[in-house]
Amino acid sequence: MVGSNGEHVQRKRGARTKVRGWLLADITEEPAGYLGPHRVVPTTEHRHSWWKVMCLTGVDYFSTLGYQPGIAALAAGSLAPLATVVLILLTVFGALPVYRRVARESPHGEGSIAMLEKLLPKWRGKLLVLVLLGFAATDFLITMTLSAADATAHLVENPLAPGFLTGHAVIITLVLLGLLSAVFLRGFTEAIGIAVALVALYLTLNVVVIAVSTWHVITAPSLVADWTSAMTVDHGNPLMMILLALVVFPKLALGLSGFETGVAVMPQIQGSKGDTEADPTGRITGVRRLLTTAALIMSGFLLTSSLVTTILIPANEFQPGGSANGRALAFLAHSYLGSAFGTVYDLSTILILWFAGASAMAGLLNLVPRYLPRYGMAPSWTRAARPLVLMFTVIAVVVTIYFQAGVDAQSSAYATGVLVLISSASVAVALSARRRGQRALFAGFGLIAAMFVYTTVTNIVERPDGVKVASFFIAAILVVSFLSRVFRAFELRTTEVEFDETAMDFIRESAEKGYLTIVAHDTDHLHDDGDDEYWCKETRMRARSNIPASESIVFLEVNITDSSDFTADLLIHGRRRGEHRILWVDSPAVPNTIAAVLLRTRDVSAVIPNAYFEWTEGNPLVYLLRFLLFGDGETATVTREVLRRAEPRPPLRPNVHVV
Repeated sequence: MVGSNGEHVQRKRGARTKVRGWLLADITEEPAGYLGPHRVVPTTEHRHSWWKVMCLTGVDYFSTLGYQPGIAALAAGSLAPLATVVLILLTVFGALPVYRRVARESPHGEGSIAMLEKLLPKWRGKLLVLVLLGFAATDFLITMTLSAADATAHLVENPLAPGFLTGHAVIITLVLLGLLSAVFLRGFTEAIGIAVALVALYLTLNVVVIAVSTWHVITAPSLVADWTSAMTVDHGNPLMMILLALVVFPKLALGLSGFETGVAVMPQIQGSKGDTEADPTGRITGVRRLLTTAALIMSGFLLTSSLVTTILIPANEFQPGGSANGRALAFLAHSYLGSAFGTVYDLSTILILWFAGASAMAGLLNLVPRYLPRYGMAPSWTRAARPLVLMFTVIAVVVTIYFQAGVDAQSSAYATGVLVLISSASVAVALSARRRGQRALFAGFGLIAAMFVYTTVTNIVERPDGVKVASFFIAAILVVSFLSRVFRAFELRTTEVEFDETAMDFIRESAEKGYLTIVAHDTDHLHDDGDDEYWCKETRMRARSNIPASESIVFLEVNITDSSDFTADLLIHGRRRGEHRILWVDSPAVPNTIAAVLLRTRDVSAVIPNAYFEWTEGNPLVYLLRFLLFGDGETATVTREVLRRAEPRPPLRPNVHVV
C-alpha cells in the first residue's frame, strides 16, 4: 500500500514537472519568438520586404474597416463622412509624420515608449513607462476582445448562419479567444505569410463592395440629395457642420490604430546591404514606406466606406441591434452582391478580425517582457510565452464577459488606449525636436501633440469607460511591478562582472598570501582625494573586527548611478590612495553589487573572501526602504541575504562580518 502511494506521488510529481517544462520551454531573456509589437529580434532572423510587414501591421489596421464605418455613422450620423475627413487629415498630417520620426529615432523596434523612457530617466521615466504600458495593455487586449466580438457579429448576422448561434455572442467570442490562445500555445511562426494572404483577400473584397456601392450611389442621385438635405436640416450651415465634425472626431479614433505596431515591427523589415545596427538606414526607409502606404490605403478606404455606408444604409440600422451595427460594409455586401458573396465577405472579415487579435496577442507577448523583467518588475515566468498567453487569455475572457461581447461598448476603451499611445508618441517627438534645437519642427510637432492630447482628453471626458478600463490595467501593472521588484530585490542583479588590470593586481597580491580581506567603504564619507578617511576606516575596522596587522585590506566602494535600474554590467576599477588599495564600481544597488564582486573575486582567485561591514545606525525599516528605492541602506544584512540566495553551499560562500 505504501509503495502504491509512493508511486502515485511520483506520477503526480512527474506530471507537474512535464507541465512546468512545457509552460517554460521557451523561457529566455527576450521571450516569445512571435512577430508583433515590441519584439527584440535575433540578428539571425529572416527579414521581409516592407510591404509584407505592412500586411502584418495591416491585419490590425485594415481590419478596423469591419466596424469603423458603423462607429462613425453611430457617432456622427449624416456628418460621418465629414468627421472621417477630419480623421484622415489628422492621420496623414499628424500621426504619420510623428511615427516617421519615431521610426528614425527608434529603429530597433522600441517604439515611442522607449523614447520617453530616455527623455525622462530614473524613476520618473520608469513610472511613466508603467503607466503607458497600462494604456498599451488596454489597446492590445481590447483589440483582441473587440475584434473577436466583431467577428462574432459578422458570423451571427450572416443569413446563412445556423439559428442556434443567435443570442450566444459571448460564448462565440470566448470560443474565438480560446482558438487564438491555442494558436500561441502551439506556436506561431508563419504570421507574415498568413497576414499577406488575409490582407490581400480582405482589401480586394472591400474594393468590390465599395465599387458596387459607389455605383448604386452614382445611379441614384436622389440618395445623395437626401443625405445632403439631412445634413443641412440637422446641422445648419457648413461652418456648424465642420465644428460638429471636429467635436465628434474623438469617437472615430479607432481609425488611428496600427501606427505603434508599425514602428514596433521594424526589426522584421529587410534593410539595405550597407545597414548596420547602429545606422539601419534601409530599414528606416522601409518602415517609412510602410507607414505612408498603409496610411494612404486606409485613408482611401475610410473615406469611401464612410460615404457609401452613410448614404445607402438607413440610420436606424446602425443602432445597437440593427443589421448594420458593427458590420456596415458587410450589410452592403449582402444587400447588393447577394448572400453568397456576403458570406464570403463575412468569412474574410471574421478571419482578419480574429487575426487582428493574434497581432495584438503577439504585441502583448513582446511588450511585457521587453520592459518589466528589465526593471525587475515581473516574475521570472513572464520571460516565457505560454504562461503569458494563458494570463492574457484569462484577462480577455473577463473583459469579454464584462462588456458582453459588445463592439460599441468596448470602442471607448480601445480609443482611449490608441489615443494615449499616439499622444505620448507626439509628445516624445516634440520633446526630441526641442532637445535637438529644431525650433520649426518643435512648433509643428508641438501643435500635433496638442491636437492629440485634446482629442484624448475629450475622449476620456465623453467616454470615461475607456479610462476606467485603462486605470484597472495601470493599477494592476503598478501593483504587480512593485511587488515583483520587492520579491526580486535580493537577486544578484548583475549580468557580467569584470576587473580592470589594476583591480586584478590587487586581488592577485592578496590571494597569493592566502586571504582576501575586503572592507566595504561608504563613498558618502569621502571629502577629498587624500587617504585620511581610509586610515581612519582601517584603524577602526582592525580594532573592532580583530583583523590582523599582517592582513592587508582592500577597500570596496560602490557609487550609485541610477537606482531605478535593476541589472547592470559591472566593471571593477582599481586605484591607490597613498598606501591603500581601492576597488570601485558604478552600479544601481550597493549590497547586490558587493555580493556579486565577492563571488566573482572568489572565482578568479580561488580564495573565499572575508567582507567587513559596519552596522548602519538608524531604523532598519527605513534603511530597507532606502535600499528598495535608492539602492543603499542596510548594506550588511542585505549583502548576506543576496549571498545566501546566490550561493547555496555555505563552505563556498564569502564570509560577512559586521561590527
